[in-house]
Amino acid sequence: MFFDTYETPVFRPPSEARSFILRVTRGCAHNKCTYCNMYRGVQFMMCSDEDISKQIALAAHYGKESVKRIFLADGDALVVSTDKLLKILHVLYETFPNLQRVSSYSAPQDILHKSVEELIQLKEAGLKLLYYGMESGDDIVLRAVKKGVTGEQAVEAGKRVTASGIKLSLMIICGLAGVKGSKRHAEETAKAINIIQPNMLSALSLMLYRGSELLDQYERGEFDPLSPAGIMREMHNIISRVEISSGHHCLFRSNHVSNYVQLAGTLPKDKAMLLAEMEFAIEKLDKQKDWDVYNNTSY
Repeated sequence: MFFDTYETPVFRPPSEARSFILRVTRGCAHNKCTYCNMYRGVQFMMCSDEDISKQIALAAHYGKESVKRIFLADGDALVVSTDKLLKILHVLYETFPNLQRVSSYSAPQDILHKSVEELIQLKEAGLKLLYYGMESGDDIVLRAVKKGVTGEQAVEAGKRVTASGIKLSLMIICGLAGVKGSKRHAEETAKAINIIQPNMLSALSLMLYRGSELLDQYERGEFDPLSPAGIMREMHNIISRVEISSGHHCLFRSNHVSNYVQLAGTLPKDKAMLLAEMEFAIEKLDKQKDWDVYNNTSY
Protein backbone atom coordinates (compact mmCIF):
# COMPACT_ATOMS: atom_id res chain seq x y z
CA MET A 1 0.00 0.00 0.00
CA PHE A 2 1.29 3.47 -0.87
CA PHE A 3 1.09 5.81 2.13
CA ASP A 4 1.61 9.53 2.57
CA THR A 5 5.40 9.46 2.62
CA TYR A 6 5.80 12.64 4.62
CA GLU A 7 2.96 12.34 7.14
CA THR A 8 5.50 11.68 9.92
CA PRO A 9 8.55 13.86 10.81
CA VAL A 10 11.51 13.94 8.42
CA PHE A 11 14.99 14.70 9.75
CA ARG A 12 18.23 15.30 7.86
CA PRO A 13 21.70 16.73 8.59
CA PRO A 14 22.26 20.49 8.01
CA SER A 15 24.44 19.75 4.97
CA GLU A 16 21.54 17.95 3.24
CA ALA A 17 19.33 21.04 3.15
CA ARG A 18 19.20 21.04 -0.67
CA SER A 19 19.01 17.29 -1.12
CA PHE A 20 16.08 15.23 -2.35
CA ILE A 21 14.98 13.27 0.73
CA LEU A 22 14.10 9.72 -0.31
CA ARG A 23 12.45 7.66 2.38
CA VAL A 24 13.51 4.01 2.25
CA THR A 25 12.41 3.35 5.84
CA ARG A 26 10.11 5.06 8.30
CA GLY A 27 11.29 5.68 11.84
CA CYS A 28 14.30 4.11 13.53
CA ALA A 29 14.90 0.39 13.90
CA HIS A 30 16.61 0.87 17.30
CA ASN A 31 14.54 3.76 18.70
CA LYS A 32 15.73 3.24 22.30
CA CYS A 33 18.31 5.98 22.87
CA THR A 34 17.36 7.88 26.02
CA TYR A 35 18.36 11.31 24.65
CA CYS A 36 16.33 11.09 21.43
CA ASN A 37 12.63 11.51 20.67
CA MET A 38 12.87 11.90 16.89
CA TYR A 39 10.86 8.81 16.02
CA ARG A 40 9.22 7.92 19.34
CA GLY A 41 5.75 8.01 17.84
CA VAL A 42 6.67 6.36 14.54
CA GLN A 43 6.36 2.62 14.06
CA PHE A 44 9.44 1.40 12.22
CA MET A 45 8.84 -0.12 8.82
CA MET A 46 10.61 -0.67 5.52
CA CYS A 47 9.20 1.27 2.61
CA SER A 48 7.87 -0.92 -0.14
CA ASP A 49 9.44 -1.00 -3.59
CA GLU A 50 6.23 0.61 -4.88
CA ASP A 51 6.46 3.52 -2.47
CA ILE A 52 10.16 4.11 -3.21
CA SER A 53 9.47 4.03 -6.94
CA LYS A 54 6.65 6.56 -6.59
CA GLN A 55 8.86 8.95 -4.61
CA ILE A 56 11.57 8.72 -7.27
CA ALA A 57 9.07 9.19 -10.10
CA LEU A 58 7.57 12.26 -8.41
CA ALA A 59 11.01 13.86 -7.91
CA ALA A 60 11.94 13.09 -11.51
CA HIS A 61 8.70 14.63 -12.75
CA TYR A 62 9.37 17.93 -10.99
CA GLY A 63 13.12 18.20 -11.45
CA LYS A 64 15.07 15.34 -12.96
CA GLU A 65 17.92 17.62 -14.06
CA SER A 66 18.12 19.58 -10.81
CA VAL A 67 18.64 16.67 -8.41
CA LYS A 68 22.34 16.57 -7.51
CA ARG A 69 22.22 15.08 -4.03
CA ILE A 70 19.95 12.49 -2.46
CA PHE A 71 19.63 11.67 1.24
CA LEU A 72 18.18 8.30 2.20
CA ALA A 73 15.86 8.59 5.19
CA ASP A 74 14.77 7.89 7.92
CA GLY A 75 16.94 7.41 10.98
CA ASP A 76 19.03 4.45 9.87
CA ALA A 77 18.51 3.67 6.19
CA LEU A 78 21.54 1.37 6.23
CA VAL A 79 19.32 -1.20 7.97
CA VAL A 80 17.99 -2.00 4.47
CA SER A 81 19.58 -5.09 2.91
CA THR A 82 22.63 -4.54 0.74
CA ASP A 83 20.92 -6.04 -2.30
CA LYS A 84 17.96 -3.68 -2.03
CA LEU A 85 20.20 -0.66 -1.46
CA LEU A 86 22.25 -1.56 -4.54
CA LYS A 87 19.07 -1.71 -6.63
CA ILE A 88 17.90 1.65 -5.27
CA LEU A 89 21.28 3.26 -5.99
CA HIS A 90 21.25 1.90 -9.54
CA VAL A 91 17.80 3.37 -10.21
CA LEU A 92 18.77 6.73 -8.72
CA TYR A 93 21.85 7.18 -10.87
CA GLU A 94 19.93 5.99 -13.95
CA THR A 95 17.07 8.41 -13.24
CA PHE A 96 18.93 11.58 -12.29
CA PRO A 97 21.67 12.42 -14.82
CA ASN A 98 23.33 15.10 -12.64
CA LEU A 99 23.34 13.11 -9.41
CA GLN A 100 26.65 13.62 -7.61
CA ARG A 101 26.19 11.68 -4.39
CA VAL A 102 23.83 9.66 -2.24
CA SER A 103 24.14 9.74 1.55
CA SER A 104 22.41 8.30 4.60
CA TYR A 105 22.28 8.17 8.37
CA SER A 106 23.79 4.96 9.73
CA ALA A 107 23.34 3.42 13.18
CA PRO A 108 26.29 1.43 14.58
CA GLN A 109 24.34 -1.83 14.68
CA ASP A 110 23.45 -1.48 11.00
CA ILE A 111 27.05 -0.77 10.02
CA LEU A 112 28.22 -3.82 11.96
CA HIS A 113 25.68 -6.00 10.16
CA LYS A 114 27.44 -5.22 6.88
CA SER A 115 30.90 -6.45 5.96
CA VAL A 116 33.58 -4.12 4.61
CA GLU A 117 33.08 -5.85 1.25
CA GLU A 118 29.37 -4.98 1.26
CA LEU A 119 30.16 -1.36 2.15
CA ILE A 120 32.66 -1.23 -0.71
CA GLN A 121 29.92 -2.48 -3.07
CA LEU A 122 27.63 0.31 -1.85
CA LYS A 123 30.38 2.89 -2.28
CA GLU A 124 31.07 1.76 -5.84
CA ALA A 125 27.32 1.96 -6.53
CA GLY A 126 27.28 5.60 -5.41
CA LEU A 127 26.69 5.68 -1.63
CA LYS A 128 29.38 8.25 -0.98
CA LEU A 129 28.72 9.57 2.54
CA LEU A 130 27.43 8.13 5.82
CA TYR A 131 26.43 10.17 8.86
CA TYR A 132 27.17 8.13 11.97
CA GLY A 133 25.95 9.29 15.37
CA MET A 134 28.53 7.65 17.60
CA GLU A 135 27.67 10.24 20.31
CA SER A 136 30.37 8.95 22.71
CA GLY A 137 33.32 6.60 22.79
CA ASP A 138 32.71 5.75 26.44
CA ASP A 139 31.24 2.38 27.41
CA ILE A 140 29.52 3.78 30.49
CA VAL A 141 27.83 6.59 28.60
CA LEU A 142 26.75 4.36 25.72
CA ARG A 143 25.22 1.89 28.13
CA ALA A 144 23.49 4.64 30.12
CA VAL A 145 21.86 6.14 27.02
CA LYS A 146 20.92 2.70 25.63
CA LYS A 147 22.83 3.18 22.39
CA GLY A 148 22.92 -0.58 21.86
CA VAL A 149 26.69 -0.95 21.39
CA THR A 150 29.83 -0.90 23.51
CA GLY A 151 32.63 1.61 23.06
CA GLU A 152 34.65 -1.02 21.20
CA GLN A 153 31.74 -1.75 18.85
CA ALA A 154 31.15 1.97 18.31
CA VAL A 155 34.75 2.36 17.19
CA GLU A 156 34.62 -0.76 15.00
CA ALA A 157 31.57 0.62 13.19
CA GLY A 158 33.44 3.83 12.35
CA LYS A 159 36.55 1.93 11.26
CA ARG A 160 34.45 -0.27 8.99
CA VAL A 161 33.09 2.75 7.12
CA THR A 162 36.48 4.40 6.65
CA ALA A 163 37.99 1.08 5.53
CA SER A 164 35.39 0.89 2.75
CA GLY A 165 36.29 4.30 1.34
CA ILE A 166 32.86 5.78 2.05
CA LYS A 167 33.25 9.25 3.53
CA LEU A 168 32.34 9.29 7.21
CA SER A 169 30.69 12.19 9.01
CA LEU A 170 31.01 11.33 12.70
CA MET A 171 28.66 12.97 15.19
CA ILE A 172 29.27 13.34 18.92
CA ILE A 173 27.12 14.91 21.65
CA CYS A 174 28.76 17.22 24.17
CA GLY A 175 27.06 17.10 27.56
CA LEU A 176 25.71 13.58 27.13
CA ALA A 177 27.42 12.29 30.28
CA GLY A 178 26.26 15.15 32.46
CA VAL A 179 28.50 16.78 35.05
CA LYS A 180 29.68 13.58 36.71
CA GLY A 181 30.87 11.80 33.57
CA SER A 182 32.08 14.77 31.51
CA LYS A 183 35.83 14.20 31.84
CA ARG A 184 35.64 10.49 31.04
CA HIS A 185 33.21 11.08 28.14
CA ALA A 186 35.58 13.65 26.63
CA GLU A 187 38.67 11.49 27.00
CA GLU A 188 37.11 8.29 25.63
CA THR A 189 35.38 10.10 22.78
CA ALA A 190 38.63 11.74 21.70
CA LYS A 191 40.35 8.33 21.79
CA ALA A 192 37.62 6.89 19.56
CA ILE A 193 37.91 9.78 17.07
CA ASN A 194 41.68 9.28 16.91
CA ILE A 195 41.24 5.61 16.05
CA ILE A 196 38.46 6.14 13.49
CA GLN A 197 39.97 9.18 11.72
CA PRO A 198 36.69 10.44 10.20
CA ASN A 199 36.46 12.71 7.19
CA MET A 200 34.08 15.02 9.02
CA LEU A 201 33.39 15.58 12.71
CA SER A 202 30.26 17.27 14.03
CA ALA A 203 29.92 18.26 17.69
CA LEU A 204 26.34 18.67 18.85
CA SER A 205 25.25 19.97 22.26
CA LEU A 206 22.88 17.93 24.39
CA MET A 207 19.27 19.02 24.21
CA LEU A 208 16.71 17.51 26.56
CA TYR A 209 13.76 16.66 24.37
CA ARG A 210 10.23 16.40 25.73
CA GLY A 211 9.31 12.74 25.41
CA SER A 212 12.88 11.51 25.95
CA GLU A 213 13.91 9.38 28.92
CA LEU A 214 16.84 11.67 29.64
CA LEU A 215 14.57 14.65 30.32
CA ASP A 216 12.48 12.45 32.61
CA GLN A 217 15.68 11.46 34.43
CA TYR A 218 16.60 15.12 34.87
CA GLU A 219 13.19 15.97 36.26
CA ARG A 220 13.50 13.11 38.76
CA GLY A 221 16.87 14.49 39.86
CA GLU A 222 18.81 11.58 38.31
CA PHE A 223 20.76 13.55 35.68
CA ASP A 224 22.84 16.67 36.29
CA PRO A 225 23.29 18.50 32.95
CA LEU A 226 26.21 20.69 32.05
CA SER A 227 25.75 24.43 31.74
CA PRO A 228 26.41 26.07 28.34
CA ALA A 229 29.92 26.96 29.53
CA GLY A 230 30.39 23.39 30.78
CA ILE A 231 29.38 21.99 27.39
CA MET A 232 31.86 24.30 25.68
CA ARG A 233 34.60 23.20 28.12
CA GLU A 234 33.84 19.59 27.28
CA MET A 235 34.04 20.33 23.55
CA HIS A 236 37.38 22.03 24.16
CA ASN A 237 38.55 18.99 26.14
CA ILE A 238 37.64 16.69 23.26
CA ILE A 239 39.14 18.75 20.44
CA SER A 240 42.33 19.43 22.39
CA ARG A 241 42.87 15.64 22.50
CA VAL A 242 41.96 14.90 18.87
CA GLU A 243 44.93 13.96 16.72
CA ILE A 244 44.34 13.67 12.98
CA SER A 245 47.00 11.68 11.14
CA SER A 246 49.55 13.39 8.93
CA GLY A 247 48.30 13.66 5.35
CA HIS A 248 44.66 13.35 6.47
CA HIS A 249 42.27 16.19 7.16
CA CYS A 250 38.96 16.31 8.95
CA LEU A 251 36.29 19.00 8.55
CA PHE A 252 35.01 20.09 11.96
CA ARG A 253 31.61 21.71 12.44
CA SER A 254 29.37 22.75 15.32
CA ASN A 255 26.53 24.09 13.18
CA HIS A 256 23.63 22.08 14.56
CA VAL A 257 20.64 23.93 16.01
CA SER A 258 21.65 22.65 19.44
CA ASN A 259 24.99 24.45 19.49
CA TYR A 260 25.51 27.65 21.47
CA VAL A 261 28.39 28.74 19.21
CA GLN A 262 28.83 28.03 15.50
CA LEU A 263 32.37 26.81 14.82
CA ALA A 264 34.01 25.61 11.62
CA GLY A 265 37.50 24.57 10.65
CA THR A 266 39.72 21.80 9.37
CA LEU A 267 41.71 19.51 11.64
CA PRO A 268 44.59 19.49 12.29
CA LYS A 269 45.26 22.79 10.45
CA ASP A 270 42.78 24.93 12.37
CA LYS A 271 43.00 23.21 15.76
CA ALA A 272 44.65 26.14 17.55
CA MET A 273 42.13 28.58 16.09
CA LEU A 274 39.17 26.41 17.09
CA LEU A 275 40.46 25.99 20.64
CA ALA A 276 41.00 29.74 20.94
CA GLU A 277 37.43 30.39 19.75
CA MET A 278 36.12 27.87 22.28
CA GLU A 279 38.09 29.56 25.07
CA PHE A 280 36.59 32.92 24.08
CA ALA A 281 33.10 31.35 24.08
CA ILE A 282 33.68 29.79 27.51
CA GLU A 283 34.62 33.20 28.92
CA LYS A 284 31.41 34.71 27.53
CA LEU A 285 29.17 31.81 28.56
CA ASP A 286 30.58 31.82 32.09
CA LYS A 287 28.99 35.25 32.51
CA GLN A 288 25.54 33.89 31.68
CA LYS A 289 23.74 33.95 35.02
CA ASP A 290 20.14 33.09 34.13
CA TRP A 291 20.74 29.75 32.46
CA ASP A 292 18.56 26.78 33.32
CA VAL A 293 18.11 23.45 31.56
CA TYR A 294 14.83 24.46 29.92
CA ASN A 295 16.69 27.08 27.86
CA ASN A 296 18.02 24.14 25.87
CA THR A 297 14.96 21.93 25.94
CA SER A 298 12.84 21.14 22.92
CA TYR A 299 9.11 20.70 23.33
